[in-house]
Amino acid sequence: MNKLLTQQASTFTKYFSTINWDQFVAGFFNKFFVLIFIIVIFGLILWIGRIIINRAFKQYTKSNFAITTNRTNTIHALTLNIFRYTCFFFLLYALLSTIGVPVGTLIAGAGIFSIALGLGAQGFVNDVVTGFFILLEQQLDVGDIVELGNVKGTVTSLGIRTTQVTSADGTLNFIPNRNITVVSNFSRNNMIATVDLYIGSNAPLEKIEAQIEAVNARLAPETPELSSAPKIIGPTLNKNNNLVYRVTMITENGKQDAIRSQFLAEYLTAIRAAKIDLGAQPKAPLI
Repeated sequence: MNKLLTQQASTFTKYFSTINWDQFVAGFFNKFFVLIFIIVIFGLILWIGRIIINRAFKQYTKSNFAITTNRTNTIHALTLNIFRYTCFFFLLYALLSTIGVPVGTLIAGAGIFSIALGLGAQGFVNDVVTGFFILLEQQLDVGDIVELGNVKGTVTSLGIRTTQVTSADGTLNFIPNRNITVVSNFSRNNMIATVDLYIGSNAPLEKIEAQIEAVNARLAPETPELSSAPKIIGPTLNKNNNLVYRVTMITENGKQDAIRSQFLAEYLTAIRAAKIDLGAQPKAPLI
């Protein structure tokens, strides 16, 4: 046993004695500084490229082209994403090549690893393909108010893999593009704003209508966001089967909530000033 240990120790001693430590240390520091140099160069490329892209799109938006600002912002964000991913790919390739990893040989002869990687990358490929068609068909643009599944908010970024949507409470949602199946876009067409006044069965409908018409005649000309004059529907039932007096109006997309609140406040103020009793309060919906 002692003889075996002695032989192993002798073998290790001979092995380490054959190493040229000066050359090893010099080679290590050479590669270390080369790696630092590569990282700095790619950092400068990213910084300069980002500046060039941002300035190019800034100049583009100043020109009078027939393209929406949201669409320009979408293409801008996508260009930055593609540029960043491309730089990171070449950076990784350069770093592996510098430390002596035969990247080309690994890619060419990966065999089973390539199959496994391909299966694992199916989700990524689905994200990229779905994102491409979303952009091609202009389903979404940065700044659009959308509902994707159970997430509703404003599109803040469109990438080749994920779409970012900011909810009304500030939550930033990252949605893989492959999970986007139904897109509800509230920023493309004019929207219908519905104003409901809860009334009782004995409410004076003629007096209510007169006050609403007076508010519409005064306020509608001062509201350029309206696409048409408000339409009085009259008494009806809402989704909770409460009796309401309904007025609808078509507004520019994204303006419907503000317009609804503005007209509702004016209706209530006018009705209160005329001392009109709307009747009973609405019943709580059954759960």
